[in-house]
Amino acid sequence: MPDTTTTTLIVLAHPEPRSFTAEWARASAKGADAVGHDVLVSDLSGMGFDPVERASHYAEPGRPFDVPKAQEQASIRGRLPHDVVPEVEKLERADRVIFHFPLWWFSPPAMLKGWFERILVHGRTHDVDHRFNRGRFRGRKALFCVSTGANAAESGPDGKEGDTRLYLWPAAYTLRYLGFDVLEPVIVHGVHGYHRGARQTQMAARLEAVLEGQEELLARFDAHPLMAFNDDGDFGDEGRLLAGAKSYSPFIRRPSE
Repeated sequence: MPDTTTTTLIVLAHPEPRSFTAEWARASAKGADAVGHDVLVSDLSGMGFDPVERASHYAEPGRPFDVPKAQEQASIRGRLPHDVVPEVEKLERADRVIFHFPLWWFSPPAMLKGWFERILVHGRTHDVDHRFNRGRFRGRKALFCVSTGANAAESGPDGKEGDTRLYLWPAAYTLRYLGFDVLEPVIVHGVHGYHRGARQTQMAARLEAVLEGQEELLARFDAHPLMAFNDDGDFGDEGRLLAGAKSYSPFIRRPSE
């Protein structure tokens, strides 16, 4: 009989193992285990992952170094970098992927961006014929669990810090490109080490509530709302949004909107 056990991959991008982000990732792993999942963990800083793609990773990088071509040829020849292979295999095994990271300078940490660049191997995890609706990860789900230093009001659509959800869109669309269904992110605001007195106590209580609620989140994962993206059929032959198609993001809209 085929194995029907759900596999959850936890990807942690934070250099401090005692941080709230790391605690939250451990809560996700514990919650996934509690509902009977096989749990895989990639603690990127803890494992010393190199986020910088470079020619020296490859036995035959080509000259000039063309990243997509180098990745594709290494994949075909079974010569992917030694630190890439286990991460790709984890991703391919996973039914669910939960990314834990803080928002730094209005974007995910460079460590996570580098993981995307090196692990989402061209020719293996995607190619021109396997992307978006036809992506190789169709039917799988991904979730971002994110913290910000700014408070919720500052981090909204009209906030001085800018809309956190928009900052997450490029990373979410990366996963959409692979075929993933991407859940609405879980964002915890006002997480930093400068609170004192009552504010510090209040933050600690808020964060503890998040950690305690993570098992319930994992148990109700399939009921969590999804981010909306345009379907392949919303675009014309030139790859532009059709006149009657809805725009779900400022990143994909008609010029007049």
